[in-house]
Amino acid sequence: MKYRKLRELEVSAIGLGCMGMHHAYGAPRNEKEMIKLIHKAIELGITFFDTAEMYQSADQPHGNELLVGKALKPYKDKVKIATKFGLASNENKTLITDSRPETIKKSVEASLKRLGIECIDLYYQHRVDPKTPLEEVANTISRLIQEGKIAHWGMSEANAEQIQTSHAICPLTTVQNRYSIMARNWEETVFPVCETLNIGFVAFSPLANGFLSGAYTKDSQFDKDTDFRSFLPQFQPKNMDAHQELLVLLENFAQEKNATKAQISLAWMLAQRPFIVPIPGTTKISRLIENTNSADIELSKEELSKLNEALSHIEIKGVYLGALIK
Repeated sequence: MKYRKLRELEVSAIGLGCMGMHHAYGAPRNEKEMIKLIHKAIELGITFFDTAEMYQSADQPHGNELLVGKALKPYKDKVKIATKFGLASNENKTLITDSRPETIKKSVEASLKRLGIECIDLYYQHRVDPKTPLEEVANTISRLIQEGKIAHWGMSEANAEQIQTSHAICPLTTVQNRYSIMARNWEETVFPVCETLNIGFVAFSPLANGFLSGAYTKDSQFDKDTDFRSFLPQFQPKNMDAHQELLVLLENFAQEKNATKAQISLAWMLAQRPFIVPIPGTTKISRLIENTNSADIELSKEELSKLNEALSHIEIKGVYLGALIK
């Protein structure tokens, strides 16, 4: 495994997003199997694990943090745990924000307890709260860092202006935004800010919610109550057909590199900037190994240029770019 720096925080070049073990990708997975998977990730060299207080199921409130804390208890001095505050979702899948100082203070204490640690390695504002000034959030985080409850902080799905405002008050270690070959809207705005201010960029949904693995067809079925892929645009039949050209392109590169489409997608991302760290999620050890090995696939400047040139001629017809915020 190779490693990268998010400002001063060193992590594995590929992290593990743990959300899908409890939230948004079907029924919660078996706890023993998920602990086994997390331990396998450590064996493979992964040191960066991502969770959040809102990652839960109907019968397991905050279950993901509890699982991650339990699984990483024997390794907590060897890994970096990222979690998040300030977000919940309602029955309509609308995201509800709350980053009031009193909420942050309660959230950090609860997350520390569930994770079984004394200091959170990386604490994200899960979504910018339009009801709470950024200055209040940054000042609250600054005090929690001084108290030793947080080592580093970041923002998720923040734009360039929000990043700059918050960073001026309490320096950000990283920004975690949705980013993949199919969702590149931050390249011209957020990337330059990260580069200038020495802020890392953690990419969630780096495989476009699994679409870029090529494992799904327009006949794939997802549970409408527990799996949000059932309504994501990239999995709708008309868009599945429209994006076959993209999958063919990835497969051609994969064959040249003796790799898979998912590995090429992740290798492409790692080649974009040295401060990018993708955190693909999975509940399968075979996929975990596949994703982890992406860090060893290097695209030359010529290969990257060739791939980017081909991508510039492919129109993305539909991809999920985020839920509604309140």
